[in-house]
This record gives sequence, structure tokens and C-alpha cells, in this order.
Amino acid sequence: MNTEQHKILVSGLRVEIVRKDIKNLHLGVYPPSGRVRVAAPLRVSNEAVRLAVIGKLGWIKRQQAKFERQPRQTVREIVSGESHYFSGKRYRLRVEFAEGPARVEIRNRSIIELQVRPGASVQARQRVMVNWYRQHLVKALPPLLNKWQKQLGVEATACGIRRMKTKWGTCNPDARRVWINLELAKKSSDCLEYVVVHELVHLLVRRHDDHFVAIMDKHLPRWRSLRAELSVLPLAHETWRE
Repeated sequence: MNTEQHKILVSGLRVEIVRKDIKNLHLGVYPPSGRVRVAAPLRVSNEAVRLAVIGKLGWIKRQQAKFERQPRQTVREIVSGESHYFSGKRYRLRVEFAEGPARVEIRNRSIIELQVRPGASVQARQRVMVNWYRQHLVKALPPLLNKWQKQLGVEATACGIRRMKTKWGTCNPDARRVWINLELAKKSSDCLEYVVVHELVHLLVRRHDDHFVAIMDKHLPRWRSLRAELSVLPLAHETWRE
């Protein structure tokens, strides 16, 4: 499918326009930052897109306000008593200072216990937590990749983990490489699976067009509810700041 992409400014809003071989114009506002995107037929002018956006300004503002109200964690200082999320659940952090290797463990299904050396800085404690989250994804991703690559008939050359400000995942179809947001270690396993499927489908279909939606509907009928779940879960302060 032929496509072209650029951006325009409408009443102070930055609008991403993607033109492709479709019949109707589609306008969407996407979490977590309220990004505005218009998929437009090839022959539709910028002025026509501008007028369509202006006609929907009230709706766009309401959607962006909803995303803005989405709870965000305050800056994490990695001290006892803080709330931290792991695999979709909320835990209280308990920091223990002791000699020996740093470690993180779940205690009593309600506590994340972090053990670090006496005098460990906030940055050092953060690094231990980040590494723990990363190792969780390192273990959780291979079974999901094996399952869904077989089911979809695709194969990614690699799947990496990194921090991302505005996306839960991303895919480079040419390199056949998938990246997963480190923040997904804090979300439910179902949400992680949804993002994995979403990115693998991009190895079949580059854009979020009707073909993409049809594949998602066929293989993961719950994908819309899982996307909505990600849209209301608390966002990390440091990761999602614009």
C-alpha cells in the first residue's frame, strides 16, 4: 500500500497525517501522550484534513484530557514504604541494607524487598530495580515470542528491551527487529502479550490499517480491552515525562 506521512499544525495541535490508498478519513488520539493522527485518502488535501480536525477539536481535547488525568507515579526515591508495580500488581517497597550482592525479592505477595549495601545511593538502588525488571522481561519474552511467531507465521531477528517515552513497543519491519518498553515489566502478563502480538503483526502489516486490525481480531480478540487497560494503568514519572 502506498503511503506518505507528514505533520501539520491545527489550532496549536500537532497533527500527524498518513496518506494511503483508503476510501475514508480516520482520526485518532493515542495514549499515552494524546498524539493526534489522521489516516487520509491519497487525494485528500491538507485543508480538508485541517477542517476535519477542527470539526473534532472538542472530542480531541476530551481524549487528551483523559490521558492527562491518567495517574502518574511521583519521582521514585527507592525508599521503604513507596508503592511500586510489578506484573500488574501494586507492592510496597522494603529496603534492607546488608553486605553482599544486591537482590530483589517478592515477600508475602505484597512486598518488594530490595537488599543493597549500606550507603547505596538512590541511583544505585534504581539501577538494581531496573535490572530486576529487565531480567523479568528477559525471562517472560521468549515463551511469548515462540508462541506468537509460530501462530502468526513470522520470525523476528531480535527482540530487545529499552525505555521508551511514548510507545509500549516498536517494530522495524525491514530489520525484523522488535523492541519492548521496559515499563511493561510493571504491567500484567496479558498486557505484555498484547504488545508482543501487536509488534509481531507489524512484520506482516506495516500500518494500522484494516488488514492489521483484522489480523489482531483473528488472533487476539481481546486486544482492544488490553489496549484500554494499558491506557488507564499508572505511568512512570521518569519514563513518560514529555
